[in-house]
Amino acid sequence: MQLQQLRYFTAVADTRHFTRAAEREHVAQPSLSQQIRALERELGAELFHRARGHITLTDAGETLLPLARRILADAETARREVQEVAQLRRGRLRLGAPPSLCASLVPDVLSAFHATYPGVDLLVTEDGSQDLVRALADGALDLALIITPLPVQAPALATSDLLREELVVVSAPDRPAPVGRRTRIRVEDLRGRPLAMFRRGYDLREFTTAACRAAGFEPTFTVEGGEMDAVLGFVRAGLGIAVVPSMVAERSGLRITRFATPGMHRVISVAHRGDVSPPRAARELERILLDHLDLGRS
Repeated sequence: MQLQQLRYFTAVADTRHFTRAAEREHVAQPSLSQQIRALERELGAELFHRARGHITLTDAGETLLPLARRILADAETARREVQEVAQLRRGRLRLGAPPSLCASLVPDVLSAFHATYPGVDLLVTEDGSQDLVRALADGALDLALIITPLPVQAPALATSDLLREELVVVSAPDRPAPVGRRTRIRVEDLRGRPLAMFRRGYDLREFTTAACRAAGFEPTFTVEGGEMDAVLGFVRAGLGIAVVPSMVAERSGLRITRFATPGMHRVISVAHRGDVSPPRAARELERILLDHLDLGRS
């Protein structure tokens, strides 16, 4: 089994077309078909149902596809590791993070990384923690910042806690404060209050909803479905209040109301695949991230 054969196989699986797959791989279509046939002979099973104008994966093909993607991702990691030995003059770093961190922590850290390693291409994926974990497992990311603990265990993941971040309530400065003259708010005070809420799958949505249910009530949404910038905009327009991370709140220009002790917090962790050492660029980014957090605490 050759890497080239696996690349051709995944190309056909992606395009569902032999000619388009050959064009994507910059190879003649007969050569690609010949390599696929050779792979099928070696594995002892057909990988595609070949109907005229309609290519689909067989059961054997469905089984091979995630394994092929993992093998190709590992081979790409090995190639990059060799290239990056020369003081990270070139390379690629694929980082995943929730949108709330992309709006607060990530820009400063990536700026510091780029200043040190300008030749490394930075690719950022914004998504919820569960989706980022799946992307790590598939080899689509080198490193991810996630919110822990995860609702479902990911045994193939290596994680380490970075910081415990306070969550706060933000409201429009030109509207009445959510708790009047009081300086602190309780989760119970959110009962019946209009909340601007994030889209489904967003870590902060799940966190806020779970906290409200633990306090014995269902939250009230006036508007929902936005990303971080949209939710802050909804709050600014007076459509409701929102629970957001303190790092985001401090940059928002909105009124900040902190929770009464013990407060609400979330744990931010850095994660990578546990079965493969992360590329050097990812290790350097993690070092810069830790330095940035240490500087912020001092």
